[in-house]
Amino acid sequence: MPYHSVDRRRVLTAAALGWALDEPGAIADSGELLQAITGEILDVSPHLIVVDTPEGREERLVIAPWATAWRGEAIAPADLPVGAHVIIRALRSGRVVDRIWADITRITGVIQSVDSGPKDRTVELYCGPHRGRRAIVIPYRASGRLRVRHPQFEPGYLFDAIGVRESGTAYARLPATSQPPYRWTAVPRPPAGYNSVQSRISGTATWSDALDCDEQGAAYPMLERSDADCEETGVSCTGLPYLALGSMLNVRNVCAGRTSILPIVACGCLAGRFCDRCLECGTSPRGRIVELSATAFVELGGDLTKGCFNARVGLG
Repeated sequence: MPYHSVDRRRVLTAAALGWALDEPGAIADSGELLQAITGEILDVSPHLIVVDTPEGREERLVIAPWATAWRGEAIAPADLPVGAHVIIRALRSGRVVDRIWADITRITGVIQSVDSGPKDRTVELYCGPHRGRRAIVIPYRASGRLRVRHPQFEPGYLFDAIGVRESGTAYARLPATSQPPYRWTAVPRPPAGYNSVQSRISGTATWSDALDCDEQGAAYPMLERSDADCEETGVSCTGLPYLALGSMLNVRNVCAGRTSILPIVACGCLAGRFCDRCLECGTSPRGRIVELSATAFVELGGDLTKGCFNARVGLG
C-alpha cells in the first residue's frame, strides 16, 4: 500500500471529497467539553495534583471536592502514589480534576492457558495478530467476581477485564463484560446486510490500551484484510459496512450526549468477536462497533472502569 499512513489517507480523502480537514477530537455540540490528561504523578495532595505529561510538561491541576480516584479499587485522590501513571478527566478547560484512574489497564483477549496456583491464577491470552500474547494474573480475591461473569476459564473462550499494572504485571480486578457463551471462532452471523440508507449504526463502544493512550483514534472491526494487513479482521455480529484506514468516524455517546470525530487508526479484529451489550444507560444493540483509545473514551464521557457506553457511529 503506497499510502498506508493514516494521517496521509485522511488528508487525501478530505481533498478528494471536499471535506474540511478538522483535527480529531470532541465536538462542542452541547455542554462543557471534557479533557483527558495523562502522565505520571509528581506530587499529590487533597486539593492539588502535579503531573508530568508525555510531552514533558508539568501540569498543576486543582482537585474538585467531589473528585474520585481508582487504582484497583476506589480510593481518595490524595492516597494515589507518586509515580503512578494516571488518566485524568478534567473540567473547566482542563484545570479542574473530576475523576482519576491510576495504573489502569484493559485485558482483552482469547484464553490460551490457565495456570492455577494455590491462590492466584496466571492466564495467558492471545490479544490479536497486532498485539500478540499477554500473561496476566487473577488475584484470588478477584477471582470470584470474575468467574461470575466469566464462567469458562478454558482455552478458546474470550476474556475481558479491567485491571491495574504493578511492577510490569497486569492484575485483573473487574470484569469488563459478561463472557460470550461461544468460542472466539464461532461468532454469530450478523443480521441482513448493511443498508446504505442508514446514516448511523448503534452498538457498543469500548476502550483499549492497545491503542496509544494519548491518540485521538479508533479501531474498527470491518476493514478489508489487505488494507488492514490483518487476516482476522472483517468479523462482526453487527451489520457494519466495510471502511478503510484513515476514514473519519462520528462517534456519539448516547448516554452522555457527547460526540467526537475520530480517525480509524487500527483494525478492531478482536473487538468484533464480542457479540455483547452495554448496559450503562438502557441496553445497547448487540456487538462492539468501535474501540477507542483511553483519552478519546474519557473525553466522550466514558468511565474507564465501566468499560463501555452505548454508541451511535457514522461517517464523519
